[in-house]
Amino acid sequence: MAPPLPIVSPISATIACVSIVTLYIVGVIFYRLYLHPLRDWPGPLLWRISGLPRAYHLMKGDLTFKIAELQGKYGRFFRVMPNEVACNDPRAWKDIYGHRVGGQNQEMPKFKGSFIVPSYLPPSIIEADREQHSLLRRQLSHGFSEKSLRQQEGIIGAYVQLLIQRLHEHSKNGSVALNMREWFNYVSFDIIGDLGFGSSFGCLESSSYHPWVQVISNALLESAAFRALNTLGLRPLVDLMFRLGATKKNDENMELVRNKVQERMKLGMERPDLIEGLLRKKNEWQMDLEGLAANANVLIIAGSETTSTLLCGTVSLLTSNPDKLAKLAQEVRSSFNSDEEITLLSVNNLSYMLACLNEAFRLYPPAAADLPRVVPKGGATVAGRFVPEGTIAAVWQWPMYHNPEFWTDPYDYVPERWMGDPKYKDDVFDVLQPFSFGPRNCIGRNLAYAEMRLILAKIVFNFDMDIADDSRRWMKDQKTYVLWDKPSLNVYLTPVAKKGE
Repeated sequence: MAPPLPIVSPISATIACVSIVTLYIVGVIFYRLYLHPLRDWPGPLLWRISGLPRAYHLMKGDLTFKIAELQGKYGRFFRVMPNEVACNDPRAWKDIYGHRVGGQNQEMPKFKGSFIVPSYLPPSIIEADREQHSLLRRQLSHGFSEKSLRQQEGIIGAYVQLLIQRLHEHSKNGSVALNMREWFNYVSFDIIGDLGFGSSFGCLESSSYHPWVQVISNALLESAAFRALNTLGLRPLVDLMFRLGATKKNDENMELVRNKVQERMKLGMERPDLIEGLLRKKNEWQMDLEGLAANANVLIIAGSETTSTLLCGTVSLLTSNPDKLAKLAQEVRSSFNSDEEITLLSVNNLSYMLACLNEAFRLYPPAAADLPRVVPKGGATVAGRFVPEGTIAAVWQWPMYHNPEFWTDPYDYVPERWMGDPKYKDDVFDVLQPFSFGPRNCIGRNLAYAEMRLILAKIVFNFDMDIADDSRRWMKDQKTYVLWDKPSLNVYLTPVAKKGE
């Protein structure tokens, strides 16, 4: 007869479990601090042993500012998670995002944990691997070419002119402050609707938001939570949440995208829009509605929200620096005699305006945070420093753009630094890469610059601007999740007397 098994009391079992868990946690901490390949990289203690601090600040909306604070303490290279490093050095743009890594003809792949789209859905150009990305970019590039931009000028110009008309109607000769955040959203959303899918969203026509604009805003806030979960290695949970319908705002957004794509497909004709290239190849690639919608969603958000964000930042900075605004007004109003002379082509001659936009990109980049990549097998040298394979590496835009190592008066709005002012001759201008760098840089760069120049030139030509008292600290304490969470930007617009009047 076998001896009876020893009876283990509940207290003893609990102590054993707690001991095992404690030993495991201590072992993980010891490994990450003393044995991990990144053990020699500096960083705050908690950040080196856990992803929780990063996730916390992401959800709080101040992660990019916390990274800037850490940059001031630890320098250009530091750990932001046990397996992630910040490489805030100008050379890192090429080494991380460029065509060649460590002498090998390959790219650093994107870190999939940063994606907020569930892994079981078709990838967009953002999430696609190298081969898929090349195919998608090749087809989408037709809509962003110089030829297409010239063909689109009439469409863009009509919406910008309608914007000016509406601003005249609602400003009431400068007696009412207008929320320019809304108006920039209206025009950018209408333009991308027409350029991308053949019809606007009617925002300027009705002088009000299309419901979709708020849906996108809510979906981006919801997505910050998904990114936080991904940071903690809980990507399967994010996929499960999508499958269970627990991602209401993102689901609602994607349903609207699908409807918009179906409307465009029903047009049944070729037109110089942004999605035409994909539609021509959809049968050959066996791309279904989900695949088209995934890419259309990128076009809508990247083509509207980022443009309106930069215009908001530029107007906030100009109205907060009246001497800069006066200089820009002098350039614009001395260059043109009428609205009709202000075109996508003619605004290219406004050099000070370009400097104003570039300086706004530096101080208020629409994509303020990181673009993480994974270091390939064998490791890579980034900005002269070896980074082990499997490490997540990234450049953080806002911290880099405010680093006194690279910029004189880094927190001041000085467009003159881009105009050859000798005081700023030592600034490292290559640091500024608001559209990213390399083969995955933003395909819509030319369209964005053209659109922003035309809108800003028309507004400055037609109106004097004064910022309202309640918006003087507009940039102060803003949160940034996937994009900025922008408060109202209230500005008084006073019509300018036309030449000859």
